[in-house]
Amino acid sequence: MSYKNIFVSLLCSVLLLTTQVNAEDTTKSNSENSTENSTESSDATANGNTDQVTKMPHFDTEVAGVPFIISTEQLGTAVGVSGIVKHAGQPQASIFGLGIYSENDSNISFISFNNYALPGLKSWLFSTEYYRGYLSNGIYYVPAARAPGEPRTTNEIIAEGTESSLRVNARYVLPWGLGANGAARSLKPERGEMAFNPLESGVTSINVTPFQQKRDVTGYDNLPDVAQGLELKFDWDNRDSIGDTESGSQTRFTVRRDFGNDERNSWTTWELEQSAFVPFDGNMFFKEQVLAFNYYLADTPTWDSGTGVADKHRPPAFAGIKLGGFNRLRGYSSGQFYSRSAVSYSAEYRVKPHWQPLHNLPFYDFPWWQWSAFVETGQVADSFDLSALHDDLKWTAGLGLRFNVEGVLVRIDFAKSENGGQTWFMVNQPF
Repeated sequence: MSYKNIFVSLLCSVLLLTTQVNAEDTTKSNSENSTENSTESSDATANGNTDQVTKMPHFDTEVAGVPFIISTEQLGTAVGVSGIVKHAGQPQASIFGLGIYSENDSNISFISFNNYALPGLKSWLFSTEYYRGYLSNGIYYVPAARAPGEPRTTNEIIAEGTESSLRVNARYVLPWGLGANGAARSLKPERGEMAFNPLESGVTSINVTPFQQKRDVTGYDNLPDVAQGLELKFDWDNRDSIGDTESGSQTRFTVRRDFGNDERNSWTTWELEQSAFVPFDGNMFFKEQVLAFNYYLADTPTWDSGTGVADKHRPPAFAGIKLGGFNRLRGYSSGQFYSRSAVSYSAEYRVKPHWQPLHNLPFYDFPWWQWSAFVETGQVADSFDLSALHDDLKWTAGLGLRFNVEGVLVRIDFAKSENGGQTWFMVNQPF
């Protein structure tokens, strides 16, 4: 979801429901949650293994929901509800769902089932997620017409549009480091001291993800509307904690391939992402201080393959390499910059103040909150050329709040760029 100059209001009410449910009842009703938020307070995950999970040890399923009101340029005023089920049938598994309906008849729905184990597959976890959105006044960025040799730009259009995304993920955790005792145990949120050797430290995994993305923009039938293929990701997560990281690093390398068919061309992209976290001692104002850094580099090696513009092996703008949005160049709209390759740099200063007024709020648990200040720069280019990628870099700077709400990390960021400001309301850290 891209929210432009938005956010008139936040949560109108908070956790509606926080209940304990019997594990067997929850299994019968098919409950679950999101990857990084399902790891909290699970003794079976921290102390057992995948075989224990399939034997259904005793654990309490937790259910929480939150209604909210938002106002955005695309949706107008909208009401919604989100819900999470932690330890959904298995101690490490979860379900997360979201639904939004707006005054202009737009609607958005999302559901994910994450971190399920199967009998006999100790090193594997399985997840799936589905998103669908209908926007009566959607804001989209499409490649603009240009003369040969001119820089690639995008045009902002406002149109009716429908989009969807389906992903099915199989995650294999390599049997070394924290993965030595199985995939489920590797999900424990607190990991302690880390070393810079993947054989001894962190969680190393290989993710295999079939995906399908669709976008149909009314009045723009010439635009590609389907991307479908396979994603492979190598991930070495060497952070000391999931969601509340103070030290360590994370390395990701992702390759996406659409094999094409009679109606669309094939294409390939790759992305390299490196994050690092440096802790500092607390002081009289802050009990925790962290400097967080992120580097991102991506390319489309098939970009110039094929003859003629219509035959080029390039992904649709919504599925290709782009910057702008809630994770990179947050001062710009989602997908505002699209081209063959991209580079971006991010730095955040994250602090936890000693002052914590949220402890006294009723009905639900706020273990901690965090303040952040960040700066980002990046650029896209029509060729994989480091000089071109660093020419006329775009910049954003902003402030953020992050809340741990019942084990879910909620993020609110405001960022400024030369185009104005953007406010983002999301789940999980940007990196």
